Amino acid sequence: MGARSSKITSQNNRSDGHLLEYFRQSFVRGGGANSGPTVGPAGITATGGVISDYTDGPTVYRAHIFTSSGTLNVPTVTGPGLVEYLVVAGGGGGGGVVGGGGGAGGFRTGTGLPVASPGSYTVTVGSGGGGGVGNASGTNGSDSVFNPSGVEGTTKFTSTGGGGGGYNSNNGATGGSGGGGANSNGGTAGTGAAGNTPPFTPSQGNSGGNANNTAFPNGASGGGGGASSSGTAASSSTGGPGGAGTSSSISGITTTYAGGGGGWGGVTAGTGGAGGGGSSSSGASPNNPGSNAVFSTGGGGGGGANSPSNGGAGGSGIVVVRYVIAQLTATAKATGGAISYYGGKTIHTFTSSGTFQTTSAIPTAEVFIVAGGGSGGPGANPTSFATGGGGGAGGVVYHPGLAFPSPATYTITVGAGGVAPRGVSPTNRGTDGVDTTVTHPSGPYVAYRGGAGGAGWPGVGSNTGGSSGGAGGVGTAAPAAQPASNPGATEYGNIGGNGADGPSFGGGGGGGAGGVGGNATTTAGGFGGAGLQAPPSFRNPVSAPNPSGTTPPAGGGGLGAPGPNSEGYWFAGGGGGGRYNAGNPAGIGGGPGGPYAGAGNGGGNSPGTNALENTGSGGGGSGESATPGTHPGGNGGSGIVLIAYPST
Repeated sequence: MGARSSKITSQNNRSDGHLLEYFRQSFVRGGGANSGPTVGPAGITATGGVISDYTDGPTVYRAHIFTSSGTLNVPTVTGPGLVEYLVVAGGGGGGGVVGGGGGAGGFRTGTGLPVASPGSYTVTVGSGGGGGVGNASGTNGSDSVFNPSGVEGTTKFTSTGGGGGGYNSNNGATGGSGGGGANSNGGTAGTGAAGNTPPFTPSQGNSGGNANNTAFPNGASGGGGGASSSGTAASSSTGGPGGAGTSSSISGITTTYAGGGGGWGGVTAGTGGAGGGGSSSSGASPNNPGSNAVFSTGGGGGGGANSPSNGGAGGSGIVVVRYVIAQLTATAKATGGAISYYGGKTIHTFTSSGTFQTTSAIPTAEVFIVAGGGSGGPGANPTSFATGGGGGAGGVVYHPGLAFPSPATYTITVGAGGVAPRGVSPTNRGTDGVDTTVTHPSGPYVAYRGGAGGAGWPGVGSNTGGSSGGAGGVGTAAPAAQPASNPGATEYGNIGGNGADGPSFGGGGGGGAGGVGGNATTTAGGFGGAGLQAPPSFRNPVSAPNPSGTTPPAGGGGLGAPGPNSEGYWFAGGGGGGRYNAGNPAGIGGGPGGPYAGAGNGGGNSPGTNALENTGSGGGGSGESATPGTHPGGNGGSGIVLIAYPST
C-alpha cells in the first residue's frame, strides 16, 4: 500500500442522534426525513455544499461546507435570515532553492450576515499556490470569495490568497498572510512579506518571517505567516516555523485553518504552523523538496532545500456558511465528520481525517470509501513530444452492511490527491494519490491510492493504483492494483489507457472506478475512465453539486460531482490524457461527454486541469509546452469517507 498522509486533527462538536431526528420529523417539517430542508429559527431553506447538522449546547445548526466552488441557493427566508460565514483562501507555495515558507491563505469569519429570498450566492474556493520550481519563488494562492457579486464587507467577503515564499535571497510575497524570506548565502537576506494585504478589519493574516544571511549550507529561511501569528524569523541554522493558524468549529468539526509553511534550515527544518502548514526541508542535499500543505485548510507550503529542490504546494481553501435550525437539548448517538439526515438515515461525511465514535452499537451501516486520485503526468517542450497521461482515480471500497460495536473509536484517514510535480524532466511521472483508511475490528478497510499519470518521450508508463494512471507519449499504462483485504466489501478500480504515436503523441486516460481509461489515438488524447455514483442512501438533494456546465467550475460545491446520468454524487473518475499537436483534442476527464465525477481534463498546449477536492478523481495530463516544466499535469482530488445507518 502507499504511504499514509499526515493530516490535521479534527474533532466533531456535540452532534445529535435520535432526539433531533424525532424533533425534525414531528415538529419542524411534519413529514419525515424525506420532506425537504429543515426550517428553523433563522427561517432559511438552502442547498449547496456538504451538509453538517449538529448541536452546540441547546442550539442546532446547519452548516454548508464548500471544499470546491459552488453556489448556496436560498429559495425561501421566513425569519431573520442571518448566517455566519468562514472564508479561507488558498495558501501560498513554499519557495524553491533554500526557500521561505508559503504564507497561509487569508482567514475571515463573521456573524449576522443577512441573506435574501430568493437568492443565489456564488462561492469561490481558492486553490493552493504552486511550490517554487528550483530557482523560483512559490506562487500565491488564489482568493476565496463568498458572494462575489455583492458589496465587499456588506454582502461580499473576500479572503486573499497566501503569499509565496521567496527563494535564494529573495523576499516573500504579500498576501492574506505573507511568505517567508529566503537565505542569502552571506549577502542581503530575504525579508518576510506583509500579511493582511489588502487590509481588512479584523486582520485576515500576518507577516512572514525574515531569513538570515549566514553562509550556505548553514543558513536558514523565514516561515510563512499564519492566521493568528506571524511566521518566525530564521536563526543561524534553523528554519523559521510557520505562523499558527486559527481554530473554528463553524462546520461542526473543530479544525485549525491557515497555518504558515516552514522555512528551510541548514541544520534544522522549519515546522509548518498549526492549521495545515507544510514543513520545510533541511540541509544541503539537492532534490529535497518542502512538504505540501494540507488540502482544504489554506495552509502554506514548506520551503525547499539545495538546488534543484522545489517548494511544497499550498493547501486549497474552504468556505462554510451556517445558520440556526432549532433549539433543544440533544443526546449524542455518534460523532465524527459532517452529520446530516436523509431517507431515514444518519450520514457522516468525512472530507478530512478524523474519528468516528459510537456511544451505542450500530448493527449495520453502509460505508463508502474513496482514496485520493493521482495527478496527471507533466509535459515538456514540443521537440520531445512529451504529453502527460491522466491520473488514475483513487480506489473505491463499498460495504453495504458493516457493524460498528460500541462504545468505540474508529480512526478515519482521508487520503490527499497527488500534487502534480513542476520543473521535472519529461521522463518523470505525476504523483500518486494517498490511501483512505477506516480502522475496524474486521479490517482495516483500505481504498488504494490513485496511480500517477505517465509522461514524456519516448513514452513513460504510469503507476499502478486503485485505478492506474494513463501512460504518457507512446508509453504503456500500468495495471490496476490487486484488491486489498476488505472483508465483505466490493472494490472498484480499473487500468489506465496507453499513449499513442504521432502526430498527436497523446497521453492515455487514467483509469476510473467505473471504467478503464481510454487509449490515446494518433489524433487525440485518451478519455478518463468513468467514475461511480454513491449509493442512494447518500444522495441527499440538499447536498447536490452544481449542475454540469455552470460557472463556477462545473460540478463543484456539493457531494461528489455530476456524472453521465445527469445526476450528481459521482466519484473517482480518471483524468483525461494530454495531446501534442495543436488542433488535436485532449482527453476528457471521467469519460466521453464529460468532464464527469470531478476529474481533470487533459491539456492541449496547456497544463492539465485539477480534479475537484473530495472526489478521489484523477488530474488531467499536460499537453506540450514551449518551456520545459511550465505545463504540469493537474492535481488529483482528495478522497472521502461516507457512513450511513438507520436513524431509528
